[in-house]
Amino acid sequence: MAENDRIGILTGGGDVPGLNPVIKSVVYGGSEFRRQVVGIRKGWEGLTYMTSAEDPTYIRELTRDNTRTIDRSGGTVLHTSRTNPRRVPESKLPTHIPKEQLKRLPFDGKTYDLTSIVLANLERLKIGCLVAIGGDDTLSFASVLSAAGFPVIAIPKTMDNDVLGTEYCIGFSTAVTRAKQSISRQRTTVGSHERLGIFRIFGRDAGFTALYTAYVTSERCLIPEYPFELDRVCSLLMADKASNPSNYALIIVSEGAIWKGGELKEYGEADAYGHRKKADIGHALAEELHARTGQETMVSDLTYDLRSGEPDSIDQLVSITFANIAVDLIRNGVSGRMIAIQNGCYAQVPLPDVSLGARKVHVANLYNTERYRPNYRSKLGAPLLFTGS
Repeated sequence: MAENDRIGILTGGGDVPGLNPVIKSVVYGGSEFRRQVVGIRKGWEGLTYMTSAEDPTYIRELTRDNTRTIDRSGGTVLHTSRTNPRRVPESKLPTHIPKEQLKRLPFDGKTYDLTSIVLANLERLKIGCLVAIGGDDTLSFASVLSAAGFPVIAIPKTMDNDVLGTEYCIGFSTAVTRAKQSISRQRTTVGSHERLGIFRIFGRDAGFTALYTAYVTSERCLIPEYPFELDRVCSLLMADKASNPSNYALIIVSEGAIWKGGELKEYGEADAYGHRKKADIGHALAEELHARTGQETMVSDLTYDLRSGEPDSIDQLVSITFANIAVDLIRNGVSGRMIAIQNGCYAQVPLPDVSLGARKVHVANLYNTERYRPNYRSKLGAPLLFTGS
């Protein structure tokens, strides 16, 4: 094996089903052309805080033997974090970095940029190409490394399915599958009490998860891309309730949805990428519905439960394929690319420009703004995921 010819791999941000199949497939694929794979634990934290090339807290040699069965479970065997090496506060600086070195690091008065530390650690690990698996936040730093000249291959994952440049992100299918199952189970309770059921679902900036869940459950949904009218929602749900023999109605709400003239506040400290938590739209909507209709409500939070457990068949299939395409690119000396699906086909595209924000639902094509439902018409010739963009 040549110097600096190892493949590094890490997972960052929130875990989703399908990460372990990616890790295993990269290990197996790399072994076919004698490339050793190094697992970096806890995402960018590992490359920021590791103390040596053998640091057991952050570095793990991956082999066919120790990854043989990991694809049978969810989560990530490499674990994850939301560390941003470009914004490390003084209170969280690695303690082993000499003070003289710290003085030379970029500092904006609040946080340090430790990109040079990450690059030095990649060199110490003799990594020739890094596979970074994550969403917008994780991949934003992958773009920084690529711009600095380090070879990177990105694999998109997020249940929100909102990474620019791809119609599909690992974790999305399982999230929709789990949401459908949960809603189907909870119909009995909502119906038994004749209530309005509100299901809050992932989607801070984009409504894909709520939209597709509504598509397969035949329910109404509210998404961040289109502020809704409260009176209209009340009218539609009361009509649904009256026409239902069990006298109940359901609505699926993205966590980032907001009503016209309203404001969904944020709270808590911002994370390493500047995000604060959003107030609970589910309970806020429930209070408004009760006040305006007098109906009892039931709120169910379908967020973290959707990312737990093993991937469904679609996520398993996409994860394995994304990984094998990544290995093919590495074998061919290609880097600075993201594995993607475009027009329903596998592709490799430039790393996403995070400054452009999240990928959004194409409201005109995909969302019925009068009925607050997905559009079901004009699908002939559309790709499987009918992006509409």
